[in-house]
Amino acid sequence: MRLALYEPEIAGNVGAVLRLGACMGVAVDLIEPMGFEWDDRRVRRTAMDYIDHVDVARHAGWDAFAGTVGNARLVLFTTKATQSLYDFAFSQDDVLLFGKESAGVPDMVRDASHEKLRIPMRPAVRSMNLATSAALSVGEALRQTGGLGA
Repeated sequence: MRLALYEPEIAGNVGAVLRLGACMGVAVDLIEPMGFEWDDRRVRRTAMDYIDHVDVARHAGWDAFAGTVGNARLVLFTTKATQSLYDFAFSQDDVLLFGKESAGVPDMVRDASHEKLRIPMRPAVRSMNLATSAALSVGEALRQTGGLGA
């Protein structure tokens, strides 16, 4: 299982997702351009020494990333989806894809995704923080596939 972030904009979110990947044993793909310099100390400060325990791949753009997916399913998390992540059957080789904080993903990325899921929440609010969304999603996916604590 992998977590993929499409053009992330906030270094702190990326650091938190890297820490999540290290703790849960999930690789992280970063699809550039990012909204900050990779050597930004905020990423390392948020990820701390966990950054040394996660498999991170940086991709020059969507096409470069898409070429690494192979036969795995791209599972996009979006507020525009109707299917709940809790009503979905995850597979061990799924790639959990999250869009940029300010705008999500463009139509071409949405169209390339095999599945589109939503995290259920109260209707009065728009969305959760990227790292929080990733944590809920990877936790459920690993729970279903027997990967928690592996």
